[in-house]
Amino acid sequence: MAKIMVTGANGLFGVNFCDRASEANEVLGLVRGVDFHPPYRTERVDLFDGAAFGRTLDNFKPDLIVHTAAMADLEQCENQPDAAWSVNAELPGMLSTLAYQRGIKFIHLSTDAVFTSDSEHYFTEEDEVDPASVYTRTKYAGERAVLQAHPGALIARINFFGWSVSGTKSLAEFFFNHLSAKKACFGFTDVHFCPLFVNDLIDLLLLAADRGLKGVYHFSGSEVLTKYDFGLAIAKEFGFDPSLISPKSVELSTLTAKRSHNLRLSNHKLSTDLKLIIPGVSTGIHGFYTQYQQGYPQKIQTYQQVEKRS
Repeated sequence: MAKIMVTGANGLFGVNFCDRASEANEVLGLVRGVDFHPPYRTERVDLFDGAAFGRTLDNFKPDLIVHTAAMADLEQCENQPDAAWSVNAELPGMLSTLAYQRGIKFIHLSTDAVFTSDSEHYFTEEDEVDPASVYTRTKYAGERAVLQAHPGALIARINFFGWSVSGTKSLAEFFFNHLSAKKACFGFTDVHFCPLFVNDLIDLLLLAADRGLKGVYHFSGSEVLTKYDFGLAIAKEFGFDPSLISPKSVELSTLTAKRSHNLRLSNHKLSTDLKLIIPGVSTGIHGFYTQYQQGYPQKIQTYQQVEKRS
């Protein structure tokens, strides 16, 4: 049993990671300024307070830190670039420094969107990045800060889907919410990606940490599809009306932050080093549906009272 500390424990990835990892490990989830009561241990810690974070490390003595806390809303990052830089670039460097000083393993979650080419190329870890938005530039800066501070750290570039506490954080939830309410929505036909179901991603991260992987790895699924086709797959799995989803170009959206058309990441390096086949989106969507049948969305919503806005 390992001792694992998770930042952003009430976020989309954090809550799923803590839930799954706590089945076989001792987990401490760090949250800030929220009323959060999951079935595993949590603490309120201001991550920007290095002394407080250091005391938490010394008290809990984790074997591994998984840093999930981030400013992930692309539009918010465009509007608040200084805040995005502080959260996504500077904070990971500080936390990984404190971890390195104590000999603690460190996993930093980054993004598949550091590439912006519109080709059909599958990006490898050796390809030159070209971040085009405030979000992606700050996330890449965070990668570099972590690797400089902690040579043994693992940088995971990811794209995943799953259930969140609010029920509104992932693309899969976007399609579920609209289709279950019989509301029309759209999906981008010109954005290709390789998403992983969150549980598959968690299992891969835990295995990678156990195997001692370090440096940059692409934690991406083994299937590529458009975001429109992803929506259709959600509709098929849940038995919703697929005609409610309209095809649309990302270039015709009202989004201000630049999006890449090509989010294809090669997972060959990860697959080779872990000596396994990385799951695809088809089995992941079935897992997402199975969680729904088992009441998992309702379960995690009980951890935090989410304010509902009219």
